[in-house]
Amino acid sequence: MVKINENYLKLPGSYLFSEVARRIRVYQEAHPQAEIIKLSIGDVTRPLVPAVTSAMRAAVDEMGTAEGFRGYGPEQGYEFLREAIAQGDYAARGVAVQPGEIFVSDGAKSDCGNIGDIFGVDNVVAVCDPVYPVYVDTNAMAGRAGEYQEELGKWNRLVYMPCVEANGFAPEPPEDIPDIIYLCSPNNPTGAVMTKDQLKVWVDYANAHGSVILYDSAYEAFITSGNVPHTIFEVEGARTCAIEFRSFSKTAGFTGSRCAYTVVPMELERGGAKLNALWNRRQCTKFNGVPYVVQRGAAAVYTPEGRAQIMANIDYYRANAKVIREGLSAAGLACFGGVDAPYIWLKTPGGAGSWEFFDRVLAEANVATTPGAGFGPSGEGYIRLTAFGGAEATKAAVERVCNMFR
Repeated sequence: MVKINENYLKLPGSYLFSEVARRIRVYQEAHPQAEIIKLSIGDVTRPLVPAVTSAMRAAVDEMGTAEGFRGYGPEQGYEFLREAIAQGDYAARGVAVQPGEIFVSDGAKSDCGNIGDIFGVDNVVAVCDPVYPVYVDTNAMAGRAGEYQEELGKWNRLVYMPCVEANGFAPEPPEDIPDIIYLCSPNNPTGAVMTKDQLKVWVDYANAHGSVILYDSAYEAFITSGNVPHTIFEVEGARTCAIEFRSFSKTAGFTGSRCAYTVVPMELERGGAKLNALWNRRQCTKFNGVPYVVQRGAAAVYTPEGRAQIMANIDYYRANAKVIREGLSAAGLACFGGVDAPYIWLKTPGGAGSWEFFDRVLAEANVATTPGAGFGPSGEGYIRLTAFGGAEATKAAVERVCNMFR
């Protein structure tokens, strides 16, 4: 008799965003005339920019010739893209990252989950609370999380680091020293960011205890504050303790094209092994690489034209975030984030539960949000709104929610 991975049976309910989509669908079926505006799922709406689509068309034409056809590519990514990343995202900021430390993939979500393959199941994992659910669920699937405590909304083997209003939604090093530490800045879902000084505390902590920081910087392009690093490798000492995840999804609209990358420094060693070599071995075994056409499109992001065009899209989303933040704040609602990030973290009025408030806003305003409770225990009492919608739809959504409180 085959044995299944029983860790999957321990997972509570369904994946957060699947449940949000289900509830929206049920409401829509019951109210077919309702025009629902979605500020829930963090998917982009602006189209791929001309520089990217032009590069992709050229790559398609190239693939249609005997001379230009490419089959299996390098699992780590084509050299032209890895070099463009090293120069455009790192050297341009005075940070030294070599192409051999960059692994191109089909998404930061995939990498954040798959990175666990190179770590033993006995490692103690620390996550921010609230947190992007993928960090928690994938460790639970691997058996690192232990047992789910329904009454607490927590896994008993994970170390939860509260990110609440009292500490500025910034995690603090726990007394129980973890082996693996997930950090995300700009943060999903709170929209909070960590300064260079705050990150330096974490880097020193990890190096002192032999921990590894898994640093998700998928939203770094939205940073506007001068004291907030765009990469953890701007912090001295990070190359011996950190792995960084980046994505073209929110930066360049690749949510449907799928392209991202992970940086594993050569200096990073644990247990006598280079983690760069371990990740390379994992990718070569389990991953066939990102399509050539997509990688050509990603490389176009680093051209002068591409950079200007994607920044125009990011400015569009930043403007949406400002509309949400300022509009709801003017209505007397407590809002956080939305300055260096595309997410606004709204405190539910009157102490309402996050799923309760989700249902109320959906029914009264026909606006879909994401309940904070789905991100962890400390997310209860909040909802997340995204700035990735259309400008007019975003303004209409804010007006609808504000009307609820007039």
